[in-house]
Amino acid sequence: MATTDDDRRPKYQRIADYLREAIGSGEYGPGDRLPGENDLMASYGVARMTARQALGVLRDEGVVEARKGAGVFVRDFRPLRRRSIQRLARDQWGSGRSIWSVDADDRALEVDQVQVTEEAAPDGVHAVLGLAGGETVCVRRRRFVLDGKPVLLATSYLPMSVVTGSAVTREDTGPGGTYARLAELGHEPTHFREEIRSRMPSKDEVARLSLSPGTPVILICRTAFTGRGRPVEVNEMTLDAASYVLEYDFDAGARDAVPGD
Repeated sequence: MATTDDDRRPKYQRIADYLREAIGSGEYGPGDRLPGENDLMASYGVARMTARQALGVLRDEGVVEARKGAGVFVRDFRPLRRRSIQRLARDQWGSGRSIWSVDADDRALEVDQVQVTEEAAPDGVHAVLGLAGGETVCVRRRRFVLDGKPVLLATSYLPMSVVTGSAVTREDTGPGGTYARLAELGHEPTHFREEIRSRMPSKDEVARLSLSPGTPVILICRTAFTGRGRPVEVNEMTLDAASYVLEYDFDAGARDAVPGD
């Protein structure tokens, strides 16, 4: 491992960088076993703790996974590229396709742990949707599993005054999903706003997303507005940060004012 006099980074970080570069170059491919602690100790003349920390850096980044009794292996899960703008286009859900198909391409996507209930809205959601005093919401909870790996938890809130009696209140909303049904109800979403932040996961999120130790989650809160500026959905999403690349593709032209924004 080449070093320079001014490289003052800890040894474990430099070893992690070398291994990351080796993975990126294809020296170690998906499913390959990385050198173990003993190998790294011998190659770099470091203590066991230093070798363990180096492998821990890559594990926490989601680049590798530890298999008990077998070693540390390059993850063979290909990150999901979330194209936020393309996936919400009307010609996607308006033609009966799921917005998630933009992300998944031809990969196996399963939606499970689906729950649909009528509840009082959380305070923040109540305010965003501009609900009247005791107005309730339809709550849609589900988990998205890609290639057998849980990657996303989503909870949508929609005013019951808008969706009562529609397919939105059933587990299967039909072709095009919730947005297609809202359009049929006269509340077509024409504008979306997403807020993004990150944090460490809760114990429940670790279990439901099968997260490796130290893996953070990305939180995306999306609000859907009609052409008249009425908010008709708040969708709170929790993403496995190691499973996603967030992609935004947009022009640099002047931004038009949008009702409700």
